[in-house]
Amino acid sequence: MLIRDEIEQKLQMAFAPRELAVEDDSESHRGHSGWQEGGQTHFNVRIRAAELGGMGRLARHRAVHSALGAELVARIHALALDIDG
Repeated sequence: MLIRDEIEQKLQMAFAPRELAVEDDSESHRGHSGWQEGGQTHFNVRIRAAELGGMGRLARHRAVHSALGAELVARIHALALDIDG
């Protein structure tokens, strides 16, 4: 399974978001630190979920990282998060 699909699946299960977009942005980082052939290193995530609405910025980021799990987060070089309730 692609990392992009794993991210999407875990966030869907954890938050049932009304909006979720997961983009593998690895190719635009070619030659930069952490990039590797085949991509799956740099991701942009946009998520809108009611459960995240009452949280501060840091709490929302922690909730997303927790939902993804340490093992998955460790396989990602860069994860840009756009989170709202």
